[in-house]
Amino acid sequence: MKVINRKKLPVTEQELLEACKNDDRLAQRLLYDRYSPDMFGLCLRYVKNREDAEDVLVEAFFKVFDNIGQYMGLGSFEGWIRRIVVNEALMFLRRRHNFNMTVEISESAPPSSQPRIVDELSAQDILGLLGQLPTGYRTVFNLYVLEGYKHREIADMLGISINTSKSQLILAKKRLQELLEQAGYQGFEESAI
Repeated sequence: MKVINRKKLPVTEQELLEACKNDDRLAQRLLYDRYSPDMFGLCLRYVKNREDAEDVLVEAFFKVFDNIGQYMGLGSFEGWIRRIVVNEALMFLRRRHNFNMTVEISESAPPSSQPRIVDELSAQDILGLLGQLPTGYRTVFNLYVLEGYKHREIADMLGISINTSKSQLILAKKRLQELLEQAGYQGFEESAI
C-alpha cells in the first residue's frame, strides 16, 4: 500500500499565520473557519441585512489575507481582524448612509452606575434590537458601547462632529429603552442600557 505524503496542518495561531503569509489556501480556509463566525456576528451589529453583512465579511477577509504580512504580532490577532471588519463595515455604511444628515443635541446625560440591560439579554435579542435602530444610532452605539471607541475617534471615523456622535448615542439609548419597554423589560433607565 502506498502512503500519501500529507503536509502537516497548521495547529497553533502562529503556524496558521505563517502558512497564510505564504499563501497556503488550506491555512486561509482554516483561519476563515476559525474567525468568521464571530466576525459575522460583528458585521450583523453594523449592517442589518444578512446578505450585506456577508458581503462585508468577505471583503474584510479579503483584506485580512491581502495584508496579513503587515500583522507584526503586536496585540491579539483576533483584535487585528476585528479592526479590519469594523473598518470594512463602516466603509460599507459610509457608501450607503450620509452620517452628516443627523441631529445634534447639546446636553448629554451623566453615566449611571446601574447594571446595564445589555448584560441581561441574549446575543440574538441584542442583534434584534440593534437591527431596529436607524443606521446612525446603531453605528455610534456599536462603536461606543460595544467596541469601546471614544467620541473623538468615532467622529473621525464617520466624518461627523463629536457632538453628533454624543447625540446619536443618547438617541440610540433612548430608542433602545423604548424598544425594551415594548418587549416587556421595565424599570431600566436610559443610562442603564
